[in-house]
Amino acid sequence: MTTATSPAADPAGPAPDGARSPYQSPYQSYVYAYPHKTAYRRLPERPALRTLWSGEKTDALSLYLHVPFCEVRCGFCNLFTRVGAPDGLTGAYLDALERQAGPVREALGGGARFAAAAFGGGTPTFLTAAELERLCDIAEERMGADLRAVPLSVETSPSTATADRLAVLAERGTTRLSIGVQSFVDAEARAAVRPQRRSDVEAALARIRDSGIPVLNIDLIYGIEGQTAATWRRSLDAALAWEPEELYLYPLYVRPLTGLGRTSPGPDPAWDEQRLALYRHGRDHLLAHGYEQVSMRMFRRAGAPDAASADHACQTDGMVGLGCGARSYTSALHYSFDYAVDMRRIRAIVDDYVSRPAASFAHAEVGRWMDDDEARRRHLLQSLLQAEGMEVAGYAARFGAPPAEHFPAELAAFAGRGWLDEDAAPGRLRLSAEGLAHSDAVGPALFSPAVRAAMAAYDLR
Repeated sequence: MTTATSPAADPAGPAPDGARSPYQSPYQSYVYAYPHKTAYRRLPERPALRTLWSGEKTDALSLYLHVPFCEVRCGFCNLFTRVGAPDGLTGAYLDALERQAGPVREALGGGARFAAAAFGGGTPTFLTAAELERLCDIAEERMGADLRAVPLSVETSPSTATADRLAVLAERGTTRLSIGVQSFVDAEARAAVRPQRRSDVEAALARIRDSGIPVLNIDLIYGIEGQTAATWRRSLDAALAWEPEELYLYPLYVRPLTGLGRTSPGPDPAWDEQRLALYRHGRDHLLAHGYEQVSMRMFRRAGAPDAASADHACQTDGMVGLGCGARSYTSALHYSFDYAVDMRRIRAIVDDYVSRPAASFAHAEVGRWMDDDEARRRHLLQSLLQAEGMEVAGYAARFGAPPAEHFPAELAAFAGRGWLDEDAAPGRLRLSAEGLAHSDAVGPALFSPAVRAAMAAYDLR
């Protein structure tokens, strides 16, 4: 899932001076990366990747391969993905990935090392088993990632988690498989425009467990039309029956240009309260069943392996993305390709990507330059939105001062709302339980004025 609101909406969250607008939803934006792609713009200078990566720390990179295909588009989804693929398109897409890998790997230099890898989308398992083999070959042989030696996370869906695909992923070193279930209640799945039957979901989960992939993550959504506390608990218990190592609980968002977005009524305080109540119910239910809260959304079973890399830190280490929806991060520039939600625009971007010659991948075309202020904001929000919070000394060592000197108004506003944990260990900045519940307002409150303006000016397409 990506950003939660229309780019034209104000994602500011709590105002720096503590003032409130007439109504501010606790569900403003899911901040999984900062800045969001709607703040990216065309780069007229088209900087060379070789220049961008020169001098960068490349010994603990993350590698992300994007597969922009799904068998169906759910009503809530605004991911960069297209439905289906004409004959030959998936093969042509893999050809383009391989062409892109050449100049990207060259730009990184000989000492680059990947500490983590992920295949996302879309749905990577939309590819056939043979195509998944080729995807792994591109990561290993073209990019130099040792998939069997580092954490590898892959996304799947109930209908594409077939035994032959799972066997490929298990053999190639996949350590974590994430499956989007959203609801075990068939009527709720239909309300979310997600055509699936619980029996098919259960069969897919059985195949995943049989594959031996060590970490299973199940995604669930709360706030679906017709959902009650009882049906939400039914989905939670159905998921718990599989003893997943991880569970993600997502609030439903109704986003522009999605299936559900066409009927969106606008701000709805009653729905916000319902989602908060369901979140708290889900959180407490998982905690009571031996899960630990990692973030607002993520819960890990006590004693389960941590599927994250031990030596990659998203706040400080770079990311290399291959594919037309993938981002790459250097300390100076975040870059990608063009972004869209509308299906016609997405198809055009995919078609452009698969027709590109290798030389065109040696430059960054769309992105956002990162100055010191943006780097501070990114470090703080990506740390603060984790349940463990942040060691203030580490932040100060990187940026020369503690966060209270850089963000006094924002942190004071959080404290005033009870969103900071006053009982945190000395030297640690951490959200309270209520702050975690309001993570989707905390994150946007740390967006810079320039990023907010760019998101607001984005031409939704």
